[in-house]
Amino acid sequence: MNLITGAMAFRSKWTADVKTAEADLPVLICLLGSFRLLRSGQPVALRNAAKTKSLLAALALEHGRSVSREALLQLLWPDTDLNLAGQSLNSLVHNLRKLLSDKIGNEPPVLCTDGYYRLNDEAGVAVDAAWFETLVDAGRKQERAGDPVAAIESYRRAAQLYRGDLCVGTDMQALLAGESLRAHYLTLLARLADYSYTVGDYASCLEYARRLLSADPCREDAHRLVMRCCVRQDERSQALRQYRLCQTILRTEFNAVPEPATAALYEQIRTDPSRV
Repeated sequence: MNLITGAMAFRSKWTADVKTAEADLPVLICLLGSFRLLRSGQPVALRNAAKTKSLLAALALEHGRSVSREALLQLLWPDTDLNLAGQSLNSLVHNLRKLLSDKIGNEPPVLCTDGYYRLNDEAGVAVDAAWFETLVDAGRKQERAGDPVAAIESYRRAAQLYRGDLCVGTDMQALLAGESLRAHYLTLLARLADYSYTVGDYASCLEYARRLLSADPCREDAHRLVMRCCVRQDERSQALRQYRLCQTILRTEFNAVPEPATAALYEQIRTDPSRV
């Protein structure tokens, strides 16, 4: 498969693979964009929804690590008698087992060992943020191994999975985790846009560049890619308007002007678009 054929094949699967993969996962906790609990790809209605969501979110944020009982009690019932809070925690964990265990071989979805709780990922409880990071890591390894087509497929699936910024947690650890995920997302969007432009898939390049600008409107590399794609698609006037938009955003946000590379591209499009 050559690069252009590969890019077109990947694009044709945009609406398929992540949803297909979600349906294959017995239990998935989603933290990106909005909180969701899925069984085989279908949303689950929760009893005592607020507390159950908080418990699952706290464990999902620590995916692969354990959380102490004391920390969970303080998070969920900070002003409640410890005995009553402990009973409530036991009830939440028990209800989750009744709700989900049939999908994971009758195993408990939440494990408790020596006063520490964690998700039973070995049995099949997955977290979308961890899945996203796994795909990003896989893409980096594939790039280092000299397999750009496989890397782009991993990045593309990761971008599809990222439905929004981390939606839970307000403490410093959660804020740092959310910023790290967002930074990975912006980087892979830029990589996908660059790759799509290189192989001549300008429609995909525009989609990725515009998603990048939606998340970070001041990214001049994305503005330049949009301008170049518009020229390649015989939309020179739109390319010039994109530059004006870039100017306006930078002036509004930072009282700054576009970088020399962006201004030079604008002049080239204005005077000799055939060279773009």
